[in-house]
Parts: sequence; C-alpha cells; structure tokens
Amino acid sequence: MATLADLRVAYARGFAKRSGLGKGKPMDGRVIEEGIELLRMEHRDLDSAIDALLDQNSTDQLQIARLKKRKLKLRDEIAMLSDQLIPDIIA
Repeated sequence: MATLADLRVAYARGFAKRSGLGKGKPMDGRVIEEGIELLRMEHRDLDSAIDALLDQNSTDQLQIARLKKRKLKLRDEIAMLSDQLIPDIIA
C-alpha cells in the first residue's frame, strides 16, 4: 500500500501517473483524501503564481502557458483520485 510520504513525493514531482500510484496499487480512503488535498494546495499555489505573473504584465507567455498546463494536469489528477473514493456501482 502506498504511504502518505510516497504520495507527497510523487505529487510534488508530478510522477503520480507514471509511477503507478493510484493505479493498481490499493490505497485507503484517508490516504487518497490527503493526496487530493495536497494536489488542491498545489493547484491553488499555481493559481496564485499565474495571477502574480499576469499582474506584473509578464511577457513570459511560455512560462504562463506551462503553469496553466500544469494546473490542468493537477485538476485531472484530482478528478482521478476523487473517482477512486466513489465505489463502482454495477447496474
């Protein structure tokens, strides 16, 4: 089972999908919720960084685009982990 420390390291480096964490390895709900909260914090931090660059009238559009792309990737990872919290219902 993946530990919270494993999740922190994986999410901080953005390797959650590539490393297989959250895919095929069992995680309990508490660990998933903590992972989601870490991703949400990083998402908010990126939002603040993007706003700061835009407020400075930064001409570094490439950096802004990279931050926005990372923010979208985080949103997808949050959605993926949130889906794991909801049990599958076979209809």
